[in-house]
Amino acid sequence: QRRSLAPSQLAKRKAGDEEEDWHPPTTRKRQKPVSEAESGECYRSPFRKPLAQLTNRPHCLDSSQHEAFIRSILSKPFKVPIPNYKGPLGLRVLGIKRAGLRSPLHDPFEEGALVLYEPPLLSAHDQLKIDKEKAPVHVVVDPVLSRVLRPHQREGVKFLWDCVTSRRIPGSHGCIMADEMGLGKTLQCITLMWTLLRQSPDCKPEIEKAMVVSPSSLVRNWYNEVEKWLGGRIQPLAIDGGSKEEIDRKLVGFMNQRGLRVPSPILIISYETFRLHAEALQKGSVGLVICDEGHRLKNSENQTYQALNSLNTPRRVLISGTPIQNDLLEYFSLVHFVNSGILGTAQEFKRHFEIPILKGRDADASEAERHKGEERLKELISIVNRCLIRRTSDILSKYLPVKIEQVVCCRLTPLQAELYKNFLKQAKPVEELKEGKISVSSLSSITSLKKLCNHPALIHDKCVEEEEGFMGALDLFPAGYSTKSVEPQLSGKMLVLDYILAVTKSTSNDKVVLVSNYTQTLDLFEKLCRNRRYLYVRLDGTMSIKKRAKIVERFNSPSSPEFIFMLSSKAGGCGLNLIGANRLVMFDPDWNPANDEQAMARVWRDGQKKTCYIYRLLSTGTIEEKIFQRQTHKKALSSCVVDEEQDVERHFSLGELKELFTLNETTTSDTHDKIKCRRCVNGHQVRPPPEGSDCTSDLSQWNHCADKRGLQDAVLKAAWDAAVTFTFHHHSHEEQRGIP
Repeated sequence: QRRSLAPSQLAKRKAGDEEEDWHPPTTRKRQKPVSEAESGECYRSPFRKPLAQLTNRPHCLDSSQHEAFIRSILSKPFKVPIPNYKGPLGLRVLGIKRAGLRSPLHDPFEEGALVLYEPPLLSAHDQLKIDKEKAPVHVVVDPVLSRVLRPHQREGVKFLWDCVTSRRIPGSHGCIMADEMGLGKTLQCITLMWTLLRQSPDCKPEIEKAMVVSPSSLVRNWYNEVEKWLGGRIQPLAIDGGSKEEIDRKLVGFMNQRGLRVPSPILIISYETFRLHAEALQKGSVGLVICDEGHRLKNSENQTYQALNSLNTPRRVLISGTPIQNDLLEYFSLVHFVNSGILGTAQEFKRHFEIPILKGRDADASEAERHKGEERLKELISIVNRCLIRRTSDILSKYLPVKIEQVVCCRLTPLQAELYKNFLKQAKPVEELKEGKISVSSLSSITSLKKLCNHPALIHDKCVEEEEGFMGALDLFPAGYSTKSVEPQLSGKMLVLDYILAVTKSTSNDKVVLVSNYTQTLDLFEKLCRNRRYLYVRLDGTMSIKKRAKIVERFNSPSSPEFIFMLSSKAGGCGLNLIGANRLVMFDPDWNPANDEQAMARVWRDGQKKTCYIYRLLSTGTIEEKIFQRQTHKKALSSCVVDEEQDVERHFSLGELKELFTLNETTTSDTHDKIKCRRCVNGHQVRPPPEGSDCTSDLSQWNHCADKRGLQDAVLKAAWDAAVTFTFHHHSHEEQRGIP
């Protein structure tokens, strides 16, 4: 046993073991170490690996081999410089071709995915034979857009994609998006463009560039919508002004773009600018052309139609909520623009479709003519439905509040009645009507009577100059009358409007849109607003495009103090969203029902939260009621061809439409008399008939007519005693929403 020789240890041992003899330790001789093999024991760690002698000496390499060897040592795969990153490395790697099966841009099996194309299922044998680099892939709408699309919009996008890729009609690549106003046609078309620009079954973009042609007032709106839904993923080029040289330079730059990564693949341009610079756009090709408010192309002879038709692009989408406006030949022009030849030539279409259908729709048609018209109508619908999609605003009942539309018949004031009768005696416009054709002087007479119905102030200048029809009329005006101030009591419609605005302002926080076809009428509105101290904004043809977008945005803001938005139906009736207001007054009717429909749809759109009230003012017994009756005839034709309604009433004989220049002072409503309403007894409305009984109004789009007792609108009730004689009511979707 080895002991310590430290002095302290020695002292302890000496005290404890005095009797023991101590012997100093002897030094051992250094022994020869015994190897593990000799001892038979192994004390080496199990984790230690034995060293192996290198036997492979490097061969002498030349410089190129050596450099390649060093590069192979130094090369490393790309690694995302984020700690613990486990996400995807991207679909495309620069310089490396993807091997194996091609994959779609977005996951087709994700929940809520909108799949536009699905490759055909292949058997195991066919999968072995197919070329992996040519296998088709799914076409899936970007989830950013598919998440916000409503069910009818998803259906619309699928229809558009099938049409422009020639899957619905082989050899044809066009279609008409004919949804009514407010159903999101813009969003559906943006989704279509983005999908075509990014993907196809061949795993590459379907198109390189797309073009949107719209009215000038909507160019900025399209730009904002693209920015809103795609959020910077794409940079559109919007041209809404500038010098001719600057615009030409931008258009040439757009047409010269090529390749998979085009900087600005979407061009947004107005019809007017396109027509003036069409030559620059016809030098190349564009993958897709979208024509917003496409009913502007109803005349195949105008320059805009011909310039667009000469573009080198087969894929054409025409957007129009009102494809039929005046006659079927205009409808043919729209279909022919998107899919040339499917309805034959214009002469063939007129002979085979238009003449038989119109004869069958006439109230005086024989049974044989009606039968033939219905047969040709079914044939036309079957052909056109392959490239036209049409959904009515009934769909919006799930998303929007109730819309109550009312046609308000207003009595003429004594001054208006005297001026009206005096004009008919002097001008004698009835004698100038020959075979239903209207001469230039007759058109002037129509305009004069329409302005007189609005307010006598609009024809005061003609009375001063004693033009034909107004000689001696100045004596009928009150003494000291001046056009500098507006006098609502001189016009039946202006009197009703004054009441509507006053009651709305004093009893609610609603805003009002005033629409007219004449800027002179807008001037009268301005005078009325200044007299009543109403804050207002005005949009007409004199306002620049950029300023229009700003005032619309300001008016729609809940904090905006403006009470009234004055709108010219010619300048801004299409496409504007005025959801800041929920009451709209259509002050005068237009011959074209589409113009009125477009203007009246400005407030009942996506984003509207309040019940909407639409007031259509008509002067009782005058030319305005005749215009409204003509609108009814055109809308019945449109519903037959576009909406496929089978039982639309044949409202008026074409011969009755020649009776424009008459004044019926004894009626409460000439239109109500014409439709032979079976709900009214002795001029008073009877409550709606029991369910299942055959007692409905001949005007199918109006639910009922009413006197003062039948009114539900408190604002109109307050205005009733002013000049109102009769109203037609149209309560949109009240059955679906449970409103009694």
